[in-house]
Amino acid sequence: MTDELQRWLKESALPLRSLDAGASDNDLEPLRHVLDGVRVMGMGEATHGTAEFFRLKHRLLGFLVREMGFTTLAMEAGASAARAVDDYVVNGTGNAADALAGLGFWTWRTHEMLAVVEWMRAHNRTAPPERVVRFAGIDPQRCAHSLAVLRELLPIVAPERAGILDGPLGALADAGPGAGAADGGRALDEARELLRFLEEHRTEIAGRVGGKTVDRALWHVRAVVAVADVAHRPLRAGTGEAGALATRDRYMAQAVISLEERSAGGVAVWAHNGHVSADHYAADVPAMGQHLRKRYGERYYALGLLFGEGTFRARPGNSATRPPREHRISAAGPRSVEARLAAVTPEDHLVDLRAGRALPAVGQWLDEQQFLRSFGAAVPRVTYRFHMTPTVLGRTFDGLAYVASSTPSAPLP
Repeated sequence: MTDELQRWLKESALPLRSLDAGASDNDLEPLRHVLDGVRVMGMGEATHGTAEFFRLKHRLLGFLVREMGFTTLAMEAGASAARAVDDYVVNGTGNAADALAGLGFWTWRTHEMLAVVEWMRAHNRTAPPERVVRFAGIDPQRCAHSLAVLRELLPIVAPERAGILDGPLGALADAGPGAGAADGGRALDEARELLRFLEEHRTEIAGRVGGKTVDRALWHVRAVVAVADVAHRPLRAGTGEAGALATRDRYMAQAVISLEERSAGGVAVWAHNGHVSADHYAADVPAMGQHLRKRYGERYYALGLLFGEGTFRARPGNSATRPPREHRISAAGPRSVEARLAAVTPEDHLVDLRAGRALPAVGQWLDEQQFLRSFGAAVPRVTYRFHMTPTVLGRTFDGLAYVASSTPSAPLP
């Protein structure tokens, strides 16, 4: 590390006096200038099971809402199931823990996420209508809720199509990327045909059952189409955007753009570092953040969250079925991004990478290949300790947050 780079990292580090949402915003005040003009902020995470990432993003969300006028939290969670969480934070309907469980992801069924949702509800109780914060899912996975709604609505809006859910479409309830690749796209064909029918006959159907009812059915059918599209593809299909992983990120970006277009304020996006990245996800997959960068330019800000050492939760052995457990990991190697951040400022801090691009030594570091940690919802049994992901920070992130110590997120009962 050159002296110029080390000096810049040390001088630019924004110390985080606390990770807790109730702390004063004084230490976050410099972000007001950094985020001026930003409409969409991606808040990443190097693991889905680190309590400190949840706490920091909770705190950042509060700042974005109170000080920057943000009005939407977009989650890496299914769109249809997330409506129950939104109904809770806006109207107080139901139970927050039950709504989080309904998302179907162990990653979000935690005490830390519950605190975020309860904070949103508390804020919305007294917020004027234009400052109410909405909760939205953007991930085209797991459309069980939409299928359940359509089982109720189709006999009303299109009785001649009600039986369609007993075929391949019904198997999409818990489908993820690539899960339905073997069905030859039959579920997608059926979903698109149902959507075409409802769109073509919308006026006629609305005359019988009302516009709100048919529009509700259309929303859920579109959600099913997205899930079917991602499920029927192989995870990767050569290069480009043909595979399920690339299609998933494209749908997530489209969902964020749609939310931003309808939102009075900005949109905070909560997802993995790989998705908020303004470059690629999994080497050859255009990330959600890349699409957002093309749409918003500098008005999209990608913040990556990294950690030094500690423990986090993840499923073992890259399993989709085994329950998550705690994984311990020591500090990354001396050439890692995490080690370089820790070497100059070992405490929790933020650094705005945009501010250093004009400096030769910093610009060179940002344009060269670096290595950092990146774990998903599951990790290999042993080799995760040595796994590092290559990245070019200047193309990937606009800022980094470094948390010195990771502790596991706390699951809800």
